[in-house]
Parts: sequence; structure tokens; C-alpha cells
Amino acid sequence: MKKVVIFFCCLLLLGCQAKKDTFQAGTVPIKVVRVVSGQTLQVMGFREQPNLISEVRLTGISAPPTRQRPWGEASKKRLTELIQDKSSPVRLEFDVEAKDKFGRTLAYVWKNETLVNEQLVKEGHAIFVARSPNHKYDSRLEQAQHWSRLMGEGIWNPEDPMRLSPSEFRRVYR
Repeated sequence: MKKVVIFFCCLLLLGCQAKKDTFQAGTVPIKVVRVVSGQTLQVMGFREQPNLISEVRLTGISAPPTRQRPWGEASKKRLTELIQDKSSPVRLEFDVEAKDKFGRTLAYVWKNETLVNEQLVKEGHAIFVARSPNHKYDSRLEQAQHWSRLMGEGIWNPEDPMRLSPSEFRRVYR
């Protein structure tokens, strides 16, 4: 009886351990053709039309547009750096809503074990913006934003803070 209990406890413990590659479940590998901005990629090899170039908008974040200097260029540059390593594929993970109002695919972007959306927020290159109904990683993105604000990273730098949010900038400077 004692051996059976120990066996079931071991099974229970093994079953509760997080798998190293759990983020890859339900993701799709793609080829990045171009980084458009700190929140938008052009990709190829996606869905039913592998030779068609599609735009992908990173879910849950808002990065400064490239015209919002110096933060927009810095955001675009950092996104490029995060995904440029050719040794491993960029993978997309989807949430409830697949497209935005502009027809762009909405996705969480993974490179190795890094959630790129989260990394951009943590480093102060983008802000967290909850967008219903896509809330899969809201708590991670929100925590990353708290961290970057506390540490004064990027757009939160107290010596050179970004004065307008990306959406305010787009509204004012169309």
C-alpha cells in the first residue's frame, strides 16, 4: 500500500511540473519579412497562402510610431533585435480575436522562450494596452509595465519621458 501511495504521489508531482516548451503548444512558425514598427511585422509562410505577405500586430501592446522620436525608432530597432536571430524560428500564438479593424493578424510573438510582446513592455519600448477579448497574457504584460516604470526604462526614463501615449500621438499628429 505504501509503495502505491508513493507511486501516485510521484505521478502527481511529475504531472504538476511545468513543461519547458509549453509556449510552443498552439503556435505557428513564420518567416519575418520586415519589421514595420515596434508593434507590427510583415510575415510570410502563414496560413493557407505561404507566399503571401501578411501584417501581424503584436497583441496587448502599443508601441510609439516611428515618427514619435526618439522612442518609435528605438522600439522598432529593439523588436528587430529580438527577432533577428535566424537560428530559431519566430512563432505566433493567437488569442480569441484573430484580426484587428485594419485586417492585421493579432498575435503574441515568441522567439525561443521569450514572449516578445512582454519583453518590449519590460524594456520600456511599448506600453501594455488591454484589448478585449484578447486577455491571455494581460497579467504578464501588466507586470512587465510595472517593472519598466519602476526602473525608469525606455519611455519611462525620468530624464526623457515620453509625454504622449502612442495613441494620443497618432490622434494629434495624423
